[in-house]
Amino acid sequence: MNEQVPASLICSEFSELFPIREVSRLTGVNPVTLRAWERRHGLIQPTRTESGHRLYSLRDIDTVRTILGWLERGVAVSKVGSILARSEALTARLGASATADDKAHWQVAVRRAVHGFDSTRLDQLYGQVFANYPLAEVFGAVFMPVWQALREGPNVFGQSSEWLFLDHFLRARVLQRLQLNQGRQEHRVLVAPLPGPGHELELLVAGLTLGGDDIAVTVLAPGQPFEELALVCERLHPAALVLFSNQQQGPTLVKRLKRLGLGLQCPLLLAGEASELARASLEGTPVACLGTVGSAMRPRLNQFLAGHLDT
Repeated sequence: MNEQVPASLICSEFSELFPIREVSRLTGVNPVTLRAWERRHGLIQPTRTESGHRLYSLRDIDTVRTILGWLERGVAVSKVGSILARSEALTARLGASATADDKAHWQVAVRRAVHGFDSTRLDQLYGQVFANYPLAEVFGAVFMPVWQALREGPNVFGQSSEWLFLDHFLRARVLQRLQLNQGRQEHRVLVAPLPGPGHELELLVAGLTLGGDDIAVTVLAPGQPFEELALVCERLHPAALVLFSNQQQGPTLVKRLKRLGLGLQCPLLLAGEASELARASLEGTPVACLGTVGSAMRPRLNQFLAGHLDT
């Protein structure tokens, strides 16, 4: 019996460009809004057919989903462009080895394995992707986009089960790598979640991305009391405390971070989308922002620990 595969998955595998109606169906953004994001704000630049019809690439669709994520976190559409430009500039400067075609190939393969709840195939793909790309791209370019699309896309029957299947698989693998990376590194860094809603996988991936040969990362569990972070740092003596969140924080965030910093004997840093949202408010404070781009977060942390990164 042949397995039924979603039409969007087939389209992603065998076609490079999508008409606006298909992009609307895949992302939930109506065509009027897509045109406005292009004309008024320059957030997307689809190609055009000879008759003037818009055609969107897989990269364009990823951009649409990224824009949605920022809007859901309270960022004005007029400010999203500068955030996207900053992320693209960092990625370009650091050099990305995965092309759009590469990412599409692996994402489709992962999506097929998840659709079939095939843990054996998913484990094979996980190993293959790690063998071909740097850690930051493994998650940032392949697995997390699929995870995010399942979480935020149009809810169809079975999609929640697929998302839970992938989420459970990735959390187990990331926890395993975090444990394996514990050694005699020069620095120990604590990564903790900011209070509020969030997903454990995003926190764990941030911790894994920040670790390395000279940095051992300890990730504190979701629900970690903010008021007790100074106590934890006093007992563990980390080289730095990194607070992570992909959610917009309240207006008291800067004040709370300053108060926390006074009780710490180590530097305080902010990572994730919350760092982009709070960047302007934190200028001139001792709190450094690591940003959201996985391939840039670790170099920035290394620079900060070496005393070469301004806050």
